[in-house]
Amino acid sequence: MKQEIHNICKRHGIGNYTINEDGSIDVDGHVDLSWKDLERIPVKFREITGDFDCSDNRLNSLEGCPKRVGRGFYCDSNKLTTLEGCPDRVDEYFDCSYNNLTSLDGCPKKVGRNFNCSDNRLTSLEGGLERVGGDFYCDNNNLVTLKGGPETVGGAFYCGMNELTSLEGGPERVGGYFDCYDNNLPKHIIDNPIAEIKKIHRNNKLKILLD
Repeated sequence: MKQEIHNICKRHGIGNYTINEDGSIDVDGHVDLSWKDLERIPVKFREITGDFDCSDNRLNSLEGCPKRVGRGFYCDSNKLTTLEGCPDRVDEYFDCSYNNLTSLDGCPKKVGRNFNCSDNRLTSLEGGLERVGGDFYCDNNNLVTLKGGPETVGGAFYCGMNELTSLEGGPERVGGYFDCYDNNLPKHIIDNPIAEIKKIHRNNKLKILLD
């Protein structure tokens, strides 16, 4: 079994790894599995101290992905319909854009920096994500509500190009500006200049925008 794991790691350029008793591996550094025409993750990972990149493949499952990623996790541009199997903890960036996701079920509760779930088929932000340290992107989906999304976003919040008729359920705190262009929002929201939206959200007064 160990020899097979060594062969897989060599084939995919994975170095600085340790094989655990359960057959999973820890990697001290980055893992780049992007653009390899993969239909599945070739080996079971546990912890990665750097980035884990499995983007631009043909994955329809995240089985085998690490449980903890010290930097960024990138699974964008695949054929994923679920985030089940993704890491429990991502310390920096999380990118699952350009897939076929209809929900965020299975995603981590907190992400240290940016979270990008744009360009999917999301109808809801339900899934357990509570806090994003940087920017949050959910633009270009099929969202009709912001309920269930993160409560706190440290940077900007992008929810443009959806089917929103209200901003009810949006985050309680947004550190940057709030971009909700190209939705089905009422005129009193659309007519608010972006500077006013920035001011409202910087002061954590989301309810004012809903009046």
